[in-house]
Amino acid sequence: MTKVKKLIIVEDDAILLKALNVEMLGSGFEVFSAINGEAGLDLIKKEKPDLILLDLVMPKMDGFAVLEILKKDKRLSKIPVIVLSNLSQKADVEKAKKLGAVGFYEKATTDLSKLVEKINELS
Repeated sequence: MTKVKKLIIVEDDAILLKALNVEMLGSGFEVFSAINGEAGLDLIKKEKPDLILLDLVMPKMDGFAVLEILKKDKRLSKIPVIVLSNLSQKADVEKAKKLGAVGFYEKATTDLSKLVEKINELS
């Protein structure tokens, strides 16, 4: 796998999105962001990032729908996706992983520096 340089954050919580942007930019990544699944999907198709940080509960299109579309698109299906969500029920985690997520983190309990470590492990 190539080193993660460019990532896209798809997150509808403005405060968390800003915190993620600051953390990822400070860790040396080129960062793009979108505030809903529909805009995120458009951005992913345009930028073809090395990694995607994806929320599940969002307006316009949820993260599960984004994962399903990515999985079916040969040009995008190999991009690793880390889910960052407050949906932490076992069924939600299993569904996200079945749809191709390489990691699943609960927003409420995730230290952003640990998220950076996980991204670097994927490189």
